[in-house]
Amino acid sequence: MRRKIPNRELKRLTPEQFLHSKRLPVVLVLDNVRSQHNIGSAFRTSDAFALEHMCLCGITACPPSAEIHKSALGAEDTMEWTYFPDTMDAVRLLKTKGYFVIAVEQAEEALRLDAYVPREGQKVALVFGNEVKGVQQQVVDACDACIEIPQYGTKHSLNVSVSVGVVLWHFVLRLRG
Repeated sequence: MRRKIPNRELKRLTPEQFLHSKRLPVVLVLDNVRSQHNIGSAFRTSDAFALEHMCLCGITACPPSAEIHKSALGAEDTMEWTYFPDTMDAVRLLKTKGYFVIAVEQAEEALRLDAYVPREGQKVALVFGNEVKGVQQQVVDACDACIEIPQYGTKHSLNVSVSVGVVLWHFVLRLRG
């Protein structure tokens, strides 16, 4: 029988320790994500994997928000984020800071996630799109690459919060070993 470990025994970082902790060199960009539950989930997953930053763009809601908090459970207070009215402004800024910007989208010449290996030392920004329309075409055009999650069933997409978890776990495995 395996005993579940209570939260008090998990030895998690405090918010102050997290602020000064080593971060994965990844920025999460949300391009017009509509659901505040998906936004909150993205905050929580970004905190769990210790990402550098989040960019909330377009219609993507920003904290403080009770709806975001329901899924984020406080991660909206520990993750650093910036709001951009236009996703293209975020992409341009990230590129000037040396980030390799990748759209997570089903697109021509997209690389399969399982085949993508980030270069050592490379800073990456991952752009996730709207629940219905995906990443805007102009944003896809401005990105350095596209990756897609292989899918084998009848559906052609995953929920954006699920996609964030799948893709970030791939990057954690590759960048943290």
